[in-house]
Amino acid sequence: QVQLVESGGGLVQAGGSLSLSCAASGRSFRVMDMAWYRQNPGEQRELVARITDSGSTTYADSVNGRFTISRDYAKNTVLLQMNSLKPEDTALYYCYGMIYTDRLNDYWGQGTQVTVSS
Repeated sequence: QVQLVESGGGLVQAGGSLSLSCAASGRSFRVMDMAWYRQNPGEQRELVARITDSGSTTYADSVNGRFTISRDYAKNTVLLQMNSLKPEDTALYYCYGMIYTDRLNDYWGQGTQVTVSS
């Protein structure tokens, strides 16, 4: 009923920047909280940044001060601006949405790879 599609991943040198975007599409839905997670093979999925329906944001300590999450309510889009990237930021980044249709459901994007070289 709802799909999340990410874009903006790629290869960047340490110290550089990337912007990730995720758009929700479908019929008769309302986006509540949205977030970005990241994961590497053999590791748990980690919350990177979250933005609530009211616009409140939280960040992982590892990215606080370098990443900024924002959203466009009209376009049902969440953005992640990543600055001062470090090699340890390398991961598959997933978009998450808590979305109301006839009930609240969790939706995930397919993931977009971010690779930061030394």
